[in-house]
Amino acid sequence: MVLGTIEAVTLHSFAHNCVMNLKLETSLTDKNEKDSLNLRYLKLAVLVIVAGNIYPLIYLRQNFEVSLLDSLGITSQQLAQNYSMLGVIYMITYLPSGWLADRIAPRVLMSFSLLTTALLGIWFATLPSFFETRIIFAGWGLAAGLTFWAALIKATTLLARPDEQGRFFGILEGGRGLVEAVLATCAVALFAYAMNGPQQDTSAAMQRVIWMYVIAMLVLTPISYFALSSKDAEVNSSITTNKSTLRDDIFTVARQPQVWLCSVCILMGYQMYWGSYSFSAYLQNHYGLTAVTVGSIMTASLWMRPVGAVASGFIGDKINNEKTLAVLMILNAIGLVGLAYAPVTSSVVILLAMIIFISFLTYGIRGIYWATIERCDISNHVKGLAIGLISLIGYAPHAYLPAWRAYLIDHLPEKQAYEIYFCSLAGLGLLGAFAAWMLVQKNTQSALIE
Repeated sequence: MVLGTIEAVTLHSFAHNCVMNLKLETSLTDKNEKDSLNLRYLKLAVLVIVAGNIYPLIYLRQNFEVSLLDSLGITSQQLAQNYSMLGVIYMITYLPSGWLADRIAPRVLMSFSLLTTALLGIWFATLPSFFETRIIFAGWGLAAGLTFWAALIKATTLLARPDEQGRFFGILEGGRGLVEAVLATCAVALFAYAMNGPQQDTSAAMQRVIWMYVIAMLVLTPISYFALSSKDAEVNSSITTNKSTLRDDIFTVARQPQVWLCSVCILMGYQMYWGSYSFSAYLQNHYGLTAVTVGSIMTASLWMRPVGAVASGFIGDKINNEKTLAVLMILNAIGLVGLAYAPVTSSVVILLAMIIFISFLTYGIRGIYWATIERCDISNHVKGLAIGLISLIGYAPHAYLPAWRAYLIDHLPEKQAYEIYFCSLAGLGLLGAFAAWMLVQKNTQSALIE
């Protein structure tokens, strides 16, 4: 009897210890998961800030074109030549930038890009000659294209787990838009403060703005290098050490049909985004709105970038990124057609609601379309190259859409030209929705085969 009691106590003690150990292990696992999530969100925040800082200096004309022309002493056509060259460099470097991102750690490439852009910015702050600005813009094209873009996208897709791709890319898109808006606000305030001084020197005010962006990038350079360092096995294994050629890697990537479907999704989504560049002129010329009213409407639409991008990212992770993308594209197509045929007597409130609705969907599409790359059957060793190939196709619209819009406006009545333009973008958006649906089907088939 005593022996039985001892055995019962022993078994009870053993069971109690097992339960306690299990609880401890579960608690430690939960803590590690939470720590890992917090660390990844911290790194994502660094990516957002870095991505939001590198482009505003390069595209300074967005807020200061007239002042920039006066300060540099160049013409609008000469500045346009610099930006055309910048676009060509981007197109040329998309593929090699992806190949480079597979061989060098993203943090190294991004830190180098920040430093190079900042150093060229110091030169730019001297308000150099037109010939010198050509060299600066060429350098910026290489820094922001060759060594930055693919590294940024690859770092994000490696940082997020499969069920977090939507929200991470949504936060990246929305967050960098918010960072750019904050920086632009600071730049305008600094410019206004300098212009309110006794000398009211436009060139001196412009130099202060340039230096503001330069200092921000110089501060971020070491932060991005050390904050984005990782001992994660998946991240480290993504840096290939094989001796395969660019041609071999391109063949490996190009064999995957999902890569082409992903390219079509981004191509069609980016074309729909280009439609927003025409909203301002369309509202002012066709509906007779004042410049102030149009400016207010377009400013309100810009705030849809963080809202739409982040919301679509979280919804995509909850439901399905590709399905969410398809729905957003269909709704956006409906919105563009509605805007094209809205009566000329439409009130400002209705037009504002339509622009807000379309902008929310547009930025939602931008926030989620890169999340589709997770569904591509691509090894991390060549994921950077896949990003380069997709970018080459997806961001091609800036090479032909302006010409298409100009052709329509030059050869047709303005109202009819905009109707055709917006409806053509809507039709292409439906094609993008179909590509997203096909990507869902491909992934379903692959899952069934496995």
